[in-house]
Amino acid sequence: MVNESKKTMKKGYAPEEVEAKWYAYWEQNKLFAASEQSGQKPFSIVIPPPNVTGVLHMGHSLNITLQDILCRYRRLRGDNVLWMPGTDHAGIATQNVVEKNLALQDTSRHQIGRRKFVEAVWDWRRKYGDAIINQLKSLGASCDWDRERFTMDEGLSRAVRKVFVELYEAGLIYRGNYIINWCPRCQTALAELEVEHEEENGHIYYVHYPLTEAGDGPIVATTRPETMLGDTAVAVHPEDDRFRHLHGRSVVLPLTEREIPVITDSYVDISFGTGALKITPAHDPNDFEIGKIHELPSVRVIGEDGCMTEAAGEKYRGLDRFECRRVVVQDLKDNGLLQKIEDYRHSVGHCYRCQTLVEPNLSKQWFVKTRPLAEQAVKAVENSETKIVPEKWRNDYFKWMEDIRDWCISRQIWWGHPIPAWTCADCGKLIVSFEDPKTCPACGSGQLEQDPDVLDTWFSSALWPFSTMGWPDQTRLLETFYPTSVLVTGFDILFFWVARMMMMGCHFMDEVPFRDVYVHALVRDENGKKMSKSSGNVIDPMVIIEKYGTDALRFTLSAFAAQGRDIKLSEKRIEGYRNFINKLWNAARLTLMHVTQAPGGIDLSTSGLADRWMLSRLKTVANRVAEAIDGYHFNIAANEIYQFVWHEFCDWYLEAAKPALYGKWGEGRQQAALKVSWRVLHDTLILLHPFIPFVTEEIWHLLPGTEGSIMKAVYPSDAAGFDQLPNDPAAEADMALLMEVINGIRNIRGEMNIPPASNLDALVQTDSARHQSLIKNNKALVSNLARLDSLSIEPAGEKPKATATAIVDDLVISVYLKGVIDFARETQRLEKEIAKLDKEIQALLKKLENDDFLSKAPADVIEKARSQYDEYVEKQEKLVNNLDKIKSISEYQ
Repeated sequence: MVNESKKTMKKGYAPEEVEAKWYAYWEQNKLFAASEQSGQKPFSIVIPPPNVTGVLHMGHSLNITLQDILCRYRRLRGDNVLWMPGTDHAGIATQNVVEKNLALQDTSRHQIGRRKFVEAVWDWRRKYGDAIINQLKSLGASCDWDRERFTMDEGLSRAVRKVFVELYEAGLIYRGNYIINWCPRCQTALAELEVEHEEENGHIYYVHYPLTEAGDGPIVATTRPETMLGDTAVAVHPEDDRFRHLHGRSVVLPLTEREIPVITDSYVDISFGTGALKITPAHDPNDFEIGKIHELPSVRVIGEDGCMTEAAGEKYRGLDRFECRRVVVQDLKDNGLLQKIEDYRHSVGHCYRCQTLVEPNLSKQWFVKTRPLAEQAVKAVENSETKIVPEKWRNDYFKWMEDIRDWCISRQIWWGHPIPAWTCADCGKLIVSFEDPKTCPACGSGQLEQDPDVLDTWFSSALWPFSTMGWPDQTRLLETFYPTSVLVTGFDILFFWVARMMMMGCHFMDEVPFRDVYVHALVRDENGKKMSKSSGNVIDPMVIIEKYGTDALRFTLSAFAAQGRDIKLSEKRIEGYRNFINKLWNAARLTLMHVTQAPGGIDLSTSGLADRWMLSRLKTVANRVAEAIDGYHFNIAANEIYQFVWHEFCDWYLEAAKPALYGKWGEGRQQAALKVSWRVLHDTLILLHPFIPFVTEEIWHLLPGTEGSIMKAVYPSDAAGFDQLPNDPAAEADMALLMEVINGIRNIRGEMNIPPASNLDALVQTDSARHQSLIKNNKALVSNLARLDSLSIEPAGEKPKATATAIVDDLVISVYLKGVIDFARETQRLEKEIAKLDKEIQALLKKLENDDFLSKAPADVIEKARSQYDEYVEKQEKLVNNLDKIKSISEYQ
């Protein structure tokens, strides 16, 4: 049912009264729901599943806003949209949260046992797991919530098992000893991408390794002297002349009685340290590879708890690795084996969850053989089956895929997908199976022990685009919506997640998981610094939403979401876009004061220049916004419509149309203004809806002639009658000229300090017959907007006395000042202001030329002083210019 008369708008927009109401309305009316069978074009996105432990931060806010823009926009374009929501079980993160809760109860996971601990995690998930989902809803996310998935769902668990078993049977999953990144705090292996590297200050220790025979042995440089207790060789470059005499000889490992060989290997960097490299296969990935080539033993001296093992020797056994370093260094000094210590800044790996320093350790783990999978995923991007936007990320993707290492997928924690592998206690056979085996297929024994490890969280996440749609079953949902249309993600998980989804999708579905990947940038603080609790510069989106409303936050993020450029966010910017929301509200309020029912079609023959200009601009902007969103240029789309709404529709058209709306220019012009105002507001709400859904829905229901939700509206460029809107470059050029004339008069008013309420007399001189006609035909419009009592049009000639002048194209605009301003008083005022500014400028200049101030003052204080100086100089120049004009005019009158 179409409503023809609607209630009056409130004076101000109150988001807190609107947002919950409309979100509930959208959900109750199933407006986010996708259809498995539809004649509409499918459009699908899978949400990057937030951790079940997560809380909404600005990165989420940007990511969700951009996805929601795409989904709401595609619905307006008539697509059948599926936005698949869900959360990630986040193995290590969730286990850590529950373990902390247990610690508060004076117990631990080991005390309560594995089964009860997993039950405790599920209980925690049921109580607190929806927090992040509710926050996404507060941001306006239009996900198909009835299809919400969780990476530990029964259906997704089936998919995980099937993938593991099939990859194992294809020889693409294997178990073996390998150097892995180990977190002593979380007590689990970490994949390469789960290690965060930070630059830290450390030391290089130069240690003498004595020869077993007479003579000086090599000096070896190391940053981790505690690991030398596990050395099994010293390596030198075969072409390094400094060490040719050591080839084939042996040295005594310092602080032990063990003899180890000197080997040659071209891996050794001659320029680093001394050129002699200690080889510790159990505690360094590169040493592990060298050890395999030279068949060296691996001696594990640091345990999983970060303490030294028995292999480290009686004196060091049980010491924490850092305490052992201190003791080893002292013992080396005492034995005359430490030549020197140098300061050294290097990159150190930390656990991405708890920030504990990661320990490379030899361990038996499960791995995915990634190179065969990567080849398919690389070809898919090379062949543009998947397009990465911005394109610069293509090269990063290719580089990472070229250098890819096998993926360690086992984790020594309890929360996660169990590895479907069992070992027979009687015959030792390894069984990998989709179903839980009851007996050993080799010996028939029922004594089977399941692998205690769980799978890396990213293993299940890698299947997200197809597992969420029902795979391994061949569902209608998969048939309709796979591959998905686009993935919107941050660059920080391009390799954690996106590359792995590409590998799994290409392998198991024989098709890419998404047609496009849009990689957005980071949200930083206003100074470009990364937001962090420790820096105290975090902007909490939930606090911002409560203060300014969701739409203000969303529009701010959209307006600054330029491809490849980080967003510098400040509360002041959000406040500025809150003002834009209020501007839209006030424009709608003004329009609805006059439009009480849906007007009919627009008759351009009765329309004024401003009407034709506005409709032409509407058509242009609608097409540009669509083009920008289609190309993932969200900032261009947002700024295009911002400029149109604020500076064209509000500042110019509605101001120009007021006399017509109030009936001062006759019924024909009034009807034209009513119809144009309604049409522009109607279409503008639709253009803005993907960006600011709440306020547009609210105004939509107050606008006569609308029906149902704005989510069911038709995008302007697809709507009936859009082609009939004028594409009128002549009207746009003419209106642009009139706007320049009006601005010229307004600038004179400002420069001469003439109050806005004072009406003026003006003269326009031009020899152009066309321009004379344009000004005459739109005399009322110019006079109204420039606040003129009279406006004369004459051929070009002598400039009148006592006037200020502006020049626009071939038009000379003169504003009469006699009787309007007191020339003597205005001269005195300007001279006084100039003198006052001069004192301020000199004081700042003195400060900025003071070396003591520049060397001791904080950088922000110095920058503030420089900005003030520039501002005062610019202001003084303008005042001097105005003073010269006043003097010139007063002499000429």
